[in-house]
Amino acid sequence: MSKRAPWPMVVPAGTTVVGTARVRDDSRPAMTTAQRRIYELTGNPPQTSALDDVDDNDPFSPRLIVPLAPSARQPKYRNTKCEHNGIKFDSQRERSHWFHLVQQQAAGLISELRLQVPFLLTKRQQRDDGTWERKSTYVADFTYIRDGKFVVEDVKSEATRKNRTYIQKRKQMLEKHGITVKEI
Repeated sequence: MSKRAPWPMVVPAGTTVVGTARVRDDSRPAMTTAQRRIYELTGNPPQTSALDDVDDNDPFSPRLIVPLAPSARQPKYRNTKCEHNGIKFDSQRERSHWFHLVQQQAAGLISELRLQVPFLLTKRQQRDDGTWERKSTYVADFTYIRDGKFVVEDVKSEATRKNRTYIQKRKQMLEKHGITVKEI
């Protein structure tokens, strides 16, 4: 192993390489990758220390920083939440099915149309150690009566039909209440 040079190492001005290492150009402040991307997108320089001198000609001097809109994470099942007349829907498909059911109710084909109806699956219970187990509920998207029969509908995509929690609750609805959930 070779002996290292004493620290601080002196590098003459204009030197670009020392051994196998590149010498950084300190003529302008270094930016992280994130700062560089923000600068490229918005034209705003990165934030610097308040103690730095502000130079109007320097493209990296601190200016008014316009915050970017928070990046909206894509929903897990790619649904788009929406609202109509103050009613919030988990997806556009659910909203369009609501319109369809409202038309059927207006035509007299169904009655007692309700939205987001909760069903109790298991009540709150106390364990042997004194802690409490939460109650379990299933919230149906739509319920109505067609030809004298109570119908429970849930708007599901192919991916959400495979969700383990949903499958378990669907089975509990059949066992506890005797209701088969109709998937749309």
